Parts: sequence; structure tokens; C-alpha cells
Amino acid sequence: MLKPHRCASPKCVATRNPNKPGPHGLAYKRALSEFGSQLKEKQKLAATYGVRDRSMKRLFRMAARNPAATGQTFLTLLERRLDNVAYRLGFAPSRSVARLLVGHGHVFVNGRRTDIPSALLKIGDKVTLRPQSRDNALSKAIPEAIKTYDAPVWLKLDKEKLEGLVVSLPKDFDAPFDINMVVDYYSK
Repeated sequence: MLKPHRCASPKCVATRNPNKPGPHGLAYKRALSEFGSQLKEKQKLAATYGVRDRSMKRLFRMAARNPAATGQTFLTLLERRLDNVAYRLGFAPSRSVARLLVGHGHVFVNGRRTDIPSALLKIGDKVTLRPQSRDNALSKAIPEAIKTYDAPVWLKLDKEKLEGLVVSLPKDFDAPFDINMVVDYYSK
């Protein structure tokens, strides 16, 4: 996989060379159909959040039941997942590392160990690192990395205690994908 610190900079290989790999990467590209472009956006969303298709369908069904805009609700549900919140708080350099931290039991939610990365957090939930886990190599690097980090508006981060609080529901995303195409894909 791509290194998280490298893909956050302009040196990311996907930014430098957006063509397909191999000798035919620059060759003629066929125009995508409507379904193909919707599928591509869905795959981009799934790869960004590290969520498999079954979980995406489940979250979409939950978002579709909500009377608010389905696309925004869908993104809100993806953002509220525990692995994503751990990443947004700066506890991990990428979502996949955050998923491992949660899966290995290094993250507490409201004082209780939680090892389910797909757990949806509510307003008022407190996320902390497990006290016994603060001695491992990854956890020792977190205080240095967090010093200059600004958490999103919907999260409150205490940099000294290494704990975060969900203050409100996430909204106003700067997403690199078209959520309406993903909604159209799942609405079929």
C-alpha cells in the first residue's frame, strides 16, 4: 500500500502519474458509461475509507432510511466509524493503521475497550488510547505528531491527555469524490 505520509504530499505517485501502469497506460482511454463512472466513484469512496462493499451497502441502507439528504447522511455515517475517528483525531497516520489500532484493542470508547472498527460513535462519546498501549512504538510517536495537528471541527482533541470527544455530527465535507454518483449507484 501507499505510505500515508507520502500520499498527503505532492510526491504521491497517484498525483504525479495519474495514468495506468504499464506500457499501454497512455494509450486510448475509452469513455466510461454512466454505470462505469458511478462504480468508479463508489470504489474510490470504498478505498478511501477502507470499507468493503457489504458494509457500504449496510451504511447506505441506514442513510436511505433517514429523511435528510442521503448523500450527506451516508458520508456522516462513514465519518462516524471508530477507525475513521481515531484517524481524524491523529492517533494513526492512516485509516488502515487506525483500523489495526482499533482491531487490536488499543482504543477505548467511553472508558471501555472497543475492538470493532465499524462501531458508530455518537455525540458525547470519548475516544482515548488504552493506558497499557502507550508504551508501544506507534503510541510513543503520537504526542509528537499531534502537536501541530488540528482535529476537524466536529471533534475536540485534548493533546496532553491523548483523548478526543465527539462534539457534533460531521458535516460540510471536502470530499474528492462525487457522493451523488455513489447514491445513484446504490439506489439501483
